[in-house]
Amino acid sequence: MTMIPMVEALRRTAIARPDQPAITVEGEAALTWSELDRRTNQLARAFAGLGIEVGDLVTIGLPNSLGFVESTVATLKLGAIPQMVSPLLPDRERQAIVELAGSRLIVGADPAAHPGRQVLARVPDFEPSVDGSALPLRVSASWKAPTSGGSTGRPKLILSGTAAMVDDEGEPPILMPRDGTVLIPGPLYHNGPFVATTQALFHGSHVVLERRFEPLLTLDLIERYRPDFVLLVPTMMHRIWRLPAEVRESRDLSSLKVVFHLAAPCPMWLKEAWLEWLGPERVFELYGATEQQALTIISGVEWLAHRGSVGRPVTGEIQILDGSGRPLPPGDVGEIFMRRREGTEPTYHYVGAVARERQGWESVGDLGWMDPDGYVYISDRRTDLILSGGANVYPAEVEAALEEHPAVRSSAVVGLPDEDLGQRIHAIVQLGEPVSQEELREHLTGRLVRYKLPRSFEFVDEPLRDDAGKVRRSALRDART
Repeated sequence: MTMIPMVEALRRTAIARPDQPAITVEGEAALTWSELDRRTNQLARAFAGLGIEVGDLVTIGLPNSLGFVESTVATLKLGAIPQMVSPLLPDRERQAIVELAGSRLIVGADPAAHPGRQVLARVPDFEPSVDGSALPLRVSASWKAPTSGGSTGRPKLILSGTAAMVDDEGEPPILMPRDGTVLIPGPLYHNGPFVATTQALFHGSHVVLERRFEPLLTLDLIERYRPDFVLLVPTMMHRIWRLPAEVRESRDLSSLKVVFHLAAPCPMWLKEAWLEWLGPERVFELYGATEQQALTIISGVEWLAHRGSVGRPVTGEIQILDGSGRPLPPGDVGEIFMRRREGTEPTYHYVGAVARERQGWESVGDLGWMDPDGYVYISDRRTDLILSGGANVYPAEVEAALEEHPAVRSSAVVGLPDEDLGQRIHAIVQLGEPVSQEELREHLTGRLVRYKLPRSFEFVDEPLRDDAGKVRRSALRDART
């Protein structure tokens, strides 16, 4: 293992392959390795002129763009920490994050929203005469600081416990290629797409970035750029699968060696459809939190032998505990707790939160179970569990059944107060074409036991999951109570 600074790995690629593409943003532009290296040197000097030093946090609130990637690399070149947020955040929410982080610079916001702080509304353009030579090597002790509201709705920072270093000889993480091509359709302010994009660049791969996910566009980009690797979430898989079969099957996807999905449970019917379409040897799934105490990975081949599983731990350890903190036997549903392996360094550090912990094991609130072979299965989030008439109902199971209906684009299931049942199951549904409540009930009756059927339906026009596949059931529930 030969560990070198991430930015040094990028510089070496720029020297070795200066005129080959490094980053392509669909519909915007592309940069070669030498252009990316020079422009981020110029931007790093501009950031330094604003007082950014080693260990400072730089909040990046840009959409998927060259500017986002340039800001991230420039921040790392100063030994500072990129702290990504959604460009759609209301000022008040961004202000809360910035105050928590103590950000020395915000990129991608209105300066008036952050009085007293250094703010750049956009990444500046530089004349060719501006110094683009290499900077002295600086390395931050933490290479990223994503945010999470969690179940409380209050922001917290998750500072990586890993320094901004990369193994110059080992295999890239999550089955990514070295010196290949990677397609990222998801938003960079989410941890998964951010990690995949930066790690791809630091391992010499050309990154093709979508400004915003579109199912047909994703297939077109695969055919055009011939990526080895694409990172998806189940929402994207669902929207791609809902394209007409003749459209899906007309695209050449033969370049793909790895189709990786994460971030949310994948319904079994959807997983089976993709395994049959692309072949189980090309589809992989990851489960784990941004905190990375433990991660599981499962191939499509393994999944067929352990249907519904997210795999066994490849880093860290996992166990299932009951409400009293006692380990549960295989097959029993409880709360999933994780910990890093003994002798390894901490994988993260919270700012603004305290870990949910039991005797060194930590939980991010997921419920699930393990089989006798140690494979993990996810049930739902602890805070989203519905208790209806004394029975446990997992919203993700009901949503998966709803989204098997060809007219359903997205759904969210929540528990609303009920005098008789305690909570009644309420389904919020986005439709692609008209369908009646009676038809949806009939569809669900063949898939769910009676007590899991929604007592009420609500139809909405807007998507219920964001581009990263996330749904905030707690916010939807609170808005209706």
